Amino acid sequence: MKRLLCGIVATVLFAAQPAVAQSMLRDAETEALLNDMARPIAVSAGLDPRNFSVVLLQDKSINAFVAGGQTVYLHSGLIDAADDANEVQGVIAHEIGHIVGGHVSLAGRGMAPATGITVLSLLLGVAAMAAGAGEAGAGILAAGQQAAMGSYLSFSRTQESSADAAGTRFLREANISGQGMLDFFKKLQNLEYRLAIPQDNSYQRTHPLSGERIASLTGDVVASPAFRTPTDPAMETRFKRVQAKLRGYVSDPQDTLRRYPASNQSIEAHYARAYAYHKSGYPDQAAAETLALVKAQPDDPYFLELEGQILLESGKPKDALAALREATARTRSSPLIAASFGHALIAAEDPALLPEAERVLKQAVARDKQNPFAWYQLAILYERRGDPARVALSMAEYASLSGDNGMALSSARAAMAQLPQGSSDWVRAQDIQMTSQTAAEEDRRNRRRRGE
Repeated sequence: MKRLLCGIVATVLFAAQPAVAQSMLRDAETEALLNDMARPIAVSAGLDPRNFSVVLLQDKSINAFVAGGQTVYLHSGLIDAADDANEVQGVIAHEIGHIVGGHVSLAGRGMAPATGITVLSLLLGVAAMAAGAGEAGAGILAAGQQAAMGSYLSFSRTQESSADAAGTRFLREANISGQGMLDFFKKLQNLEYRLAIPQDNSYQRTHPLSGERIASLTGDVVASPAFRTPTDPAMETRFKRVQAKLRGYVSDPQDTLRRYPASNQSIEAHYARAYAYHKSGYPDQAAAETLALVKAQPDDPYFLELEGQILLESGKPKDALAALREATARTRSSPLIAASFGHALIAAEDPALLPEAERVLKQAVARDKQNPFAWYQLAILYERRGDPARVALSMAEYASLSGDNGMALSSARAAMAQLPQGSSDWVRAQDIQMTSQTAAEEDRRNRRRRGE
């Protein structure tokens, strides 16, 4: 896990798609916005918002997916490409359609008939070639593979159409316009045109053609009483801010500065430039852009967070404390912001601040179990305190969340050796030891299969 720039955290997440490791972007303001955008749709779909989440991945492609459970994954490229918040809501509604339809678990059923066709054609093809009919055998194999793929693609297209229809219904019941869903499909259709994708045959595709989707959905979307319901202006403003913030963080700084030139004095432009300047190593310019934000909205917790982070990362942790303390208070101890505040308290190197740092960080990990940075800061704090057992336990938590199974295993064992047997901390270390050992063994088996 790596700590990066002004409140946004990037961590390696998992290979969400075959052989593609992706990074999860964590930012308090972004997560709050995405959850607020998605919550009414999730409720209309019958999901419990406490068990549902939207996760942002650092990936420039325009994509979104579900991978089991009740989590929607959005690529940063999708946020960048969207014209407004309603388009993103349309995508979220579609992905919730996959969740409610159980499409991830049903994917095995879609593959089962395809696999069956493939195996049958393989047996027939091998038999024909064994009988001396080589060309006929090869033809059977090729035809079987095509039939297998056609079966799976048909199943996939059916699921996509089902998710489209369900998403449209969820938007209607949440009183959210489906215009954004149509607009986003039109955006994808334009991309298909630019890529010269044929528009007359969707049989070799996992998804229906965007034109087909637009034609299928338009009637229901336009007929919805919510069709002309405008997006809440406050939410749209928040979306433009987050979009600019992500562009400043993810994009090449020169691209960001061209998109948001100095002549643009809007809030989102200051936000984007602050990140771009900080990312490219111009702290004075970044501080000036941040000062403009704080002057415009002195009580905004995310601008205060940005001010504090720039000071902290510029080597001025004591100067960062006031802004980060205020940001933490104004967000009711948002775990991500509280972790930054705890970091600043430790970095100030004042022993009198360590009790506050421990309280802040322990609250952060209690409210957000997927916060490796906070666990890492707790390990530093316990090292300062001379508590090696809890250093080891905190490092075990950090390594487990970061995917370092070897470190998690060794740290958990070290913690168990020093903690009172049967205590809650000892039991937690034992849990990490068992899960990390299982994961490490699986890693070794996978490496052996790959011949590494």
